[in-house]
Amino acid sequence: MEQLLAAGVDFGSDSVRVVLIDMNTGNNVADAVSIYPRWQKKLYCDPARSLFRQHPLDYIESLEDCMQSVMQKIGPAGKAALRAIAIDTTGSTPCPVDREGTPLALLKRFKDNPNAMFHLWKDHTAVEEAKEINQVFSEARIDYTMYQGTYSSEWFWAKILHTIRTDPGIRQEAWSWVEHCDWMPSLLIGKTDPSAIYRGACAAGHKALWHSTFSGLPDGNCLKKLDPYLAVIAERYNTEPLPAGTRLGIISKEWSARLGVSEDTMIGGGSFDAHAGAVGAGIRPRTLVKVVGTSTVDMLIEDAGNLTGKNLKAYCGQAENSIVPGYVGIEAGQAAFGDVYAWFASVLMWPFREVLSESSVINEEQRIKLTEETGQKMIAELERKAQTIDESGLVAVDWFNGRRYPNLNEKVKGAMMGLTLGSSAPAIYRALVEATVFGSKRIFDSLITNQLQIDRLIIVGGIANKSPFTMQMMADVLNRPVMVCRSEQICARGAAIFAAVASGFLPDVPSAQNVLCETYQASYFPIESHFPKYEEMYRQYLLCGNFIEEFTDHTTGI
Repeated sequence: MEQLLAAGVDFGSDSVRVVLIDMNTGNNVADAVSIYPRWQKKLYCDPARSLFRQHPLDYIESLEDCMQSVMQKIGPAGKAALRAIAIDTTGSTPCPVDREGTPLALLKRFKDNPNAMFHLWKDHTAVEEAKEINQVFSEARIDYTMYQGTYSSEWFWAKILHTIRTDPGIRQEAWSWVEHCDWMPSLLIGKTDPSAIYRGACAAGHKALWHSTFSGLPDGNCLKKLDPYLAVIAERYNTEPLPAGTRLGIISKEWSARLGVSEDTMIGGGSFDAHAGAVGAGIRPRTLVKVVGTSTVDMLIEDAGNLTGKNLKAYCGQAENSIVPGYVGIEAGQAAFGDVYAWFASVLMWPFREVLSESSVINEEQRIKLTEETGQKMIAELERKAQTIDESGLVAVDWFNGRRYPNLNEKVKGAMMGLTLGSSAPAIYRALVEATVFGSKRIFDSLITNQLQIDRLIIVGGIANKSPFTMQMMADVLNRPVMVCRSEQICARGAAIFAAVASGFLPDVPSAQNVLCETYQASYFPIESHFPKYEEMYRQYLLCGNFIEEFTDHTTGI
């Protein structure tokens, strides 16, 4: 059987990953990872201000490095077998571009201006603008928040509005704004004209609020109430969104050479990374796929007719043709999950970074080695000890990066109650794990309450594969069997599925999933004896959350 390959390219928060998949068997033929060099140096970011920007050169250079690496691994025969490439990225991660579709940060005068770069999904600098948008959108002639709920500072219009208010130079020079997942495949085919660029259904529906009910985006009169510039951007956003996996065209000669691939390689339309992960995991109707990483994304697909008359805007976002073409993609999630654990480990590592630097007992080389070794073992050791604690008496709330769903509130913060002089690091860690799992339950229960049927639960991501402790707790708290996706680089695999469809070798996404996705049996079953304990702890979690929210409202004047 002739080998035919599809490439999935996954642009994550820290790096780009490429996998080459055999379209006949689903086997992983080769893969590679490349870290973003500027991001690794923490350039263009200010965590204290929730400002996170990425330079387009990070994407370009890392893609070249990663793709060339996998092509070298497979040699000339593999190069001839590659039929298509599709990508996924974080989102909403938009960037201001000029009339030709060039990100402003690639122009000399803007090369070090963070406002001219891609605004990473977790950038929360536009909280105030998001509040204004919510008021205007919800009070318009059509409630433009009806399908996505409370508009987030992480999303398209909020980031644009904040940037043009704080940087007149960007306002003057940005002819349009483009999502990373739309710009990258357009760059590969050499068609970046913003007036005709590919706009993917995932980004358009979930972040820019495109919907057929509105005949497109929120109307110009509504956007003008916020700023006339937004209405201009909407006018220039005149391409109807297309589903991921749409055949966009052949790779340009320039990019064929830069990536080391054949000049007849097909490029497919991109999507968000979580959506690609859901596809790679094998999402089907009535299957919830939960991507658990630094944050979480909970996804379902549903026939549009089954959603008619349901008011779900407080509980999830809905977009046409998102995730799997032909369905409504449903998305909810937590703003922080693994990030909460990483934060605690970072706090515990503070003495290694700061105090030991002045030590007279060990030299610099020893300090670096000790810091690296301890950092690598920290979370694993905390988890091992946390499993020996039945109940810590601590109650934590997981809103370290605000709350997405249900009922988005970006002002609320994380918290912990019940601390004593006897509270240990493993006990605190266990409480943080419980908080993140309870945050998942709050979302899960809201979907069930609103009559969305969930027959299977598949969990994807590093935590799913690395933390049996967390996954067993998830099964116990949700009272559902948990299926863990074992496939590596699942988002990139989902992108490869989109590439396989774009190539024409496989006719549609469900058919491609039948060939390229793993099959499942439950990995974790709920333990009935644990139910009473977690039910009471969940009640305490909700009480603590209510207190924190009331406190936030009182202190911020919301």
